[in-house]
Amino acid sequence: MNGPVTLDRREGPYGEVVLRRRDAEDRTDFEIIANGTFLMDTSDGRSERLLVDAAMEALPEPARTGAAVLIGGLGVGFSLAHAAADPRWGRIAVAEREEAIIDWHRQGPLASISGRALADERTVILHTDLVEYLETSTDTYDALCLDIDNGPDWTVTEDNESLYGARGLASCAARLNPGGALAVWSAQPSGVFEESLRNAGFSGVRTEEIPVARGVPDVVHLGIRPA
Repeated sequence: MNGPVTLDRREGPYGEVVLRRRDAEDRTDFEIIANGTFLMDTSDGRSERLLVDAAMEALPEPARTGAAVLIGGLGVGFSLAHAAADPRWGRIAVAEREEAIIDWHRQGPLASISGRALADERTVILHTDLVEYLETSTDTYDALCLDIDNGPDWTVTEDNESLYGARGLASCAARLNPGGALAVWSAQPSGVFEESLRNAGFSGVRTEEIPVARGVPDVVHLGIRPA
C-alpha cells in the first residue's frame, strides 16, 4: 500500500475535511479525515452495512415493508448504498452537513459507491447538521442509523457530544415512530452509552459486534422506542 494522496481539502463551518486515496497493487481505497481525525475509509464496509441491517431486523415484521430510514451522515456511502439495495426501505433520507462530502459523492470518486443509490427515487440528501435536524424537524422515521462520529465516546466536534446524552436521545426518540429503531455506530463498545439509552426510555438495548483485524471490535448500539 502506497502513502495517501490528498484529492481534496476544504475548510468549512465545522473545520477541515479531507478526501484521500490509497493505492495498492490490487485495489484503491478512499478515506475521509475531519479536523485531523480519521473518520472512515472504503477498505471494509461490514459494520456500516450492519448498521442498516440491524435497524431493519429490529423492527416488527409488519413495519419492515415500506419503512422509512434516516441515515446520518453520508460518509463513504456504504450505509446508503446498502439501504438502497434493500427494497423493504420505502424512504431513505441521508443527513450530511459537509458540502464537500456530498460533492465527492455526486461528482467525485465516491460516486462509484453511491451513484446508483443517489439515483434511486427513494433517496433524498438533506444538507443539514444532524443534531440540529433531529432537534427541529417534525419528520418521523421507522429507523435512525447514525454514524457521524467514531462513537459516543469519540466525537468529531464538541457540538456532536449532545447527541449521545439525554437531550440528543430525546430528539432521536421524537423523530422515531412508535416501535422504531435507533442504531448508532461506534468504533468501540460503550457501556455508558448503553445506560444512556436505557435512561432515555429505549427498550431492547443491545450491542452487536463486528470483529476487526486488530483491537476492539466495531459495534452497533441498538435501542427501540416503545410503542
